[in-house]
Amino acid sequence: MTALNLPGLGPAPARRAVLRRRIRLLVGATIAYNVIEAAVAITAGTMASSAALIGFGLDSIVEVASAAAVAWQFSATDHERREKTALRVIAISFFALAAYVSFDAVRALLGTGEAEHSTPGLILAALSLMIMPILSAAQRRAGRELGSASAVADSRQTLLCTYLSGVLLVGLALNSLFGWSWADPIAALVIAAVAVKEGRDAWRGDTCCTIPGVGEPGTSTACSDGCCTADENDKR
Repeated sequence: MTALNLPGLGPAPARRAVLRRRIRLLVGATIAYNVIEAAVAITAGTMASSAALIGFGLDSIVEVASAAAVAWQFSATDHERREKTALRVIAISFFALAAYVSFDAVRALLGTGEAEHSTPGLILAALSLMIMPILSAAQRRAGRELGSASAVADSRQTLLCTYLSGVLLVGLALNSLFGWSWADPIAALVIAAVAVKEGRDAWRGDTCCTIPGVGEPGTSTACSDGCCTADENDKR
C-alpha cells in the first residue's frame, strides 16, 4: 500500500514545494551522474573483458530508469496521483537488476571470460562509493519528510548502487592483486538477493517511515528493517 500523507501531519505547503524542488534536483543529479557512469563502465568493461564492469554499467542504466520515473512523477503538481506508477517502474528496475546480476555472476563462477586489470574501473568504483551515499541520504530524508514512497524507494535504489560500487571495487582489486576472480560474483549474488527484496517492497509500496513519527509495528511505515535508524544517524 502507499499510505503516505495523513491529514494534519504532512509538511506545510511552502515546505512541500521546497521538498519537491529538492527531490527534482537530486533526481536530476542522479540521472546525470549515472549516464556518465554507464558510459565509462561499459566502455572500460568492454576493453578489459570485465563482466563485472559491464554489469555495473547496466546497473547505472537501471538507476537512470528508476530516477526518471521519480522525475516524471514530480513533474506534475499533484505528484501523489503518479506515485503507484512510479513505484511499479522502480520495482521492475530492481527485478531487472537482480536478474542480470545473477546471470552475470553465475557466468563468472562458471569461468566464462577472464577479466583484465582496469584502472578506469577502479577509479569509477571508488568515486561512486563516495558520491552515491550522499545522493541517497539526501533524497531519502526529503522523501520521508514529504511522505513520498517513490522518492524513498529510488533513494534505496541509489543506495544499492553504492553497495554494487563496493562489490565492484573489491572484486576488481582482488582480481588485480591476487587473481581471485570468484570474489566478485559471490558478493554480486548477495546484492541480487537484496535487489529482489527491495523490488518486492517497492511493488507493494512498503517503504519504512515515509512520514517521520508515523507507523506502528506491523504497518508499512514501521521501522522494522532499520532504515529509520539509518536516517537518524544521517542527522547526527
